[in-house]
Amino acid sequence: LVARCRETQTILPAVSTIERLCADALVAAERRIETRIAKKLDNNARERLDGLLTELLEANVSRFIWLRQFEVGNNSAAANRLLDRLEFLRGLDIDHQILTSSPPHRVARLRRQGERYFTDGLRDISSDRRWAILAVCAVEWEAAIADTVVETHDRIVGKTWREAKRLHEERIADSKATVTDTLRAFTALGASLLEARNDGVPLEMAVAKSAEWDRLEQLVATGAQLSNRLADDPLAHVGQGYHRFRRYAPRMLRCLKLKAASVAQPLIAAAKAIGEMQASPSATDSFLRPNSKWHRHLRAQDQGDNRLREVAVLFHLRDAFRSGDIWLDHSRRYGDLKQVLVPMTTAQTNSRLAVPLDPQLWLTDRRARLADGLKRLARAARDGTIPHGSIKDGTLRIDRLTADVPDSAEELILDLYRRMPPVRVTDILLEVDAALGFTEAFTHLRTGVACGDQIGLLNVLLAEGLNLGLRKMAEATNTHDYWQLSRLARWHVESEAMDQALAIVVAAQAKLPMSRFWGMGTTASSDGQFFPSARQGEAMNMVNAKYGNEPGLKAYTHVNDQFAPFASQTIPATVSEAPYILDGLLMNEAGRQV
Repeated sequence: LVARCRETQTILPAVSTIERLCADALVAAERRIETRIAKKLDNNARERLDGLLTELLEANVSRFIWLRQFEVGNNSAAANRLLDRLEFLRGLDIDHQILTSSPPHRVARLRRQGERYFTDGLRDISSDRRWAILAVCAVEWEAAIADTVVETHDRIVGKTWREAKRLHEERIADSKATVTDTLRAFTALGASLLEARNDGVPLEMAVAKSAEWDRLEQLVATGAQLSNRLADDPLAHVGQGYHRFRRYAPRMLRCLKLKAASVAQPLIAAAKAIGEMQASPSATDSFLRPNSKWHRHLRAQDQGDNRLREVAVLFHLRDAFRSGDIWLDHSRRYGDLKQVLVPMTTAQTNSRLAVPLDPQLWLTDRRARLADGLKRLARAARDGTIPHGSIKDGTLRIDRLTADVPDSAEELILDLYRRMPPVRVTDILLEVDAALGFTEAFTHLRTGVACGDQIGLLNVLLAEGLNLGLRKMAEATNTHDYWQLSRLARWHVESEAMDQALAIVVAAQAKLPMSRFWGMGTTASSDGQFFPSARQGEAMNMVNAKYGNEPGLKAYTHVNDQFAPFASQTIPATVSEAPYILDGLLMNEAGRQV
């Protein structure tokens, strides 16, 4: 508004007038969006949505609150609870197209408001706004619950595989004593046969002397059994998870609206057969790769026994969701990947893309650069001019870094700490906020007004930073109780606000005179730090063998060359960190400057 007034050479009104104009514009835009969504709902749809607030379930919980109480599970009971909610939302029959003409950020804002309102609060607001929030929540929660069902199935598959692997390892461990005894018996028999041959004694007499023929038959049978057991793999034991899958998988496959690429059509056909409770014909093995280990185990099954085949279908369904070969019709995480791609016409008209749109041209350029780089590397290796390294016998050797920190640096650090006066972390927060005003980023989700309770907001931020929790923070402070802190956290503290506040602090740190001694703030590094969690995490498929057998999560943090952590994400311990590199750089204002 100010920029437009300056362009038209309009005299700027008072600051309070500008603030009122902006507030009125925001409210008018929000009401326009709410009315637009509400008008697309017929009377029956409105009645069904209002019924979410009046229908009470067990423990006097409304249907609306029951619908939003969902999370990823790790067993068939949790999967069925999610399917209950998904089927109910499908029964509301709210058209997904009612949100197509609304900006995505407005839809997300209405959804977040619905997730924070209690039932009584929704009853008290205007009709159009209430219907808009309920409709957005119904559509968005349907996609979110469908994603949660897929994630729950992923964890159940992982749990079944770990149990099969553990059972396989236990059987091998239990067979060690038998293997040792069998090998010793065969060693003794072989020694007797060799001794008999050297002495000219008939071999039949040597066998009868060292081990009876019945004993020899037992040893041969035991050896064959041990050979099969040691040559086996965990796939031989995944069938024990059949009954677990059977309790929810057919219902899940009927409820989810699956779409697939051409390469996954055989898998979709097999999955639909399971969903329709039909016997899976042997032809459905076409979803397996020709060299898959599953073929050997499936051929060993009895005629008409399709239990292991159904388990194989569900295992491969998990992998297809991960790869994107199968997707959901209405989803935020497992949707069609083509929908997030930029149209070719838009990419061709974008002048900021400094890359050729023809892949052959790009590959030709990269090949030329690679060839030139290899020539320069070969020349440097031949002349011995590789910086801090050399190539000998086809191996690149890097010189060990030497410490360039003087010995007196440690004493200087301790001296600086002694000179700094002790200060409370709360005083630092108040002082930094007075200088930067980073708390203004934490606006009210509904009104967009900055939080007026500065002390309460800083208490919430401190509780988050110390991982203390709101209840313990309420016990530690004498200014706010738990419910006051909970209300502030629910309506003001969001990830977007955290990113904006962190960007303000990082930008201020970059302006400090001392920061130029560290770097220019244009480069960054990122890494994930593993944090152990409770033992229940093992059942939630959060165990990464790289960090041992303890379950946990990873905090993936980006730090620039001025030692400012400008982005942090909590990611599962079992996923690759590579996809999250761009998220930290592009999903916040500070990262875009790197």
